[in-house]
Amino acid sequence: MRQRRLGHSGLFVSELCLGTMTFGGSEGMWGQIGQLGQEEADAIVGAALDAGITFIDTANVYAEGRSEEIVGQSLRNLNVARDEVVIATKVHGPMGDGPNARGASRGHVLDQAHASLKRLDLDHIDLYQIHGFDPATPIVETLEALDALVRRGDVRYLGLSNWAAWQVARAVGIAEARHLAPVVSLQAYYSLAGRDAEREIVPMLRAEGIGLMTWSPLAGGFLSGKFRRDGGAVEGRRASFDFPPVDKDRAYGVIDVLDEVARRRDCTVAQAALAWLLHQPAVTSVLVGAKRIDQLEDNVGATEVVLERGDLDALDAASALAPEYPGWMFTTQNESRQALIDAER
Repeated sequence: MRQRRLGHSGLFVSELCLGTMTFGGSEGMWGQIGQLGQEEADAIVGAALDAGITFIDTANVYAEGRSEEIVGQSLRNLNVARDEVVIATKVHGPMGDGPNARGASRGHVLDQAHASLKRLDLDHIDLYQIHGFDPATPIVETLEALDALVRRGDVRYLGLSNWAAWQVARAVGIAEARHLAPVVSLQAYYSLAGRDAEREIVPMLRAEGIGLMTWSPLAGGFLSGKFRRDGGAVEGRRASFDFPPVDKDRAYGVIDVLDEVARRRDCTVAQAALAWLLHQPAVTSVLVGAKRIDQLEDNVGATEVVLERGDLDALDAASALAPEYPGWMFTTQNESRQALIDAER
């Protein structure tokens, strides 16, 4: 399991990150995503650690806080030394009925950081992320609250999740101008079935030196190998929770190519899809969630899959985004300049 530096920080994280959205659900959406109890979660966390995964991601909103509690208890049950793992959690979603029990306001961020520390039973959070953009709160207010947490020692590093490129860039500029703790990562949806992040987000991240953590790398299970154009077993999370949105007709074309690549590389379809992400220069860590040990083991196997240039080209072509302005104008105007850059590599 390779370790990669998270953005421009001095923090190194494993190339796979254990996502814990399957921990603790009982009813509603969280129950559909996963209902792993403590004993089952201990087994998943233990298997992840044994495989070299040292990066674990959760959120206050997952199962209304139960996921954080289970993660913290797993670390204690397994006698995991604090400095052997990087723990990430998030804040933004509703944690109560009132208008101030959600979002990224100073009050909510500070209150929920302390609540997350209590649920996790930790003295600090390694990576604290704003789970979504809050249109009701000025970015500077959120950043100042996060900076206060860093200065107190409650939080070590700061990240964002599900923000647009311009929002992240604005946050970076404000933090620099006001000498606040910097943003080092963005957690975003990115998969062979959804490469929208490449339009604006990925170029911005590379320009700013911000790490990319990808969620739902198998598009909610659509790229798991269970789905085929001519039918097949419709099971797992997609059967009850059809998210994230996928252009299925287009994605079936990607699956056709994944089948070919998987046969050539003697791996599963899911491993080929994850390996493609691990080959992308902008990607720091790929989040993988599991309900069973065998699912986790299959995902871990992707770290050993080496895709050759022909494999990558075939997958890139099958999943390519449709041309969109201003991207196609950049290509039209800068072809000769880009050729000079490419020649230097």
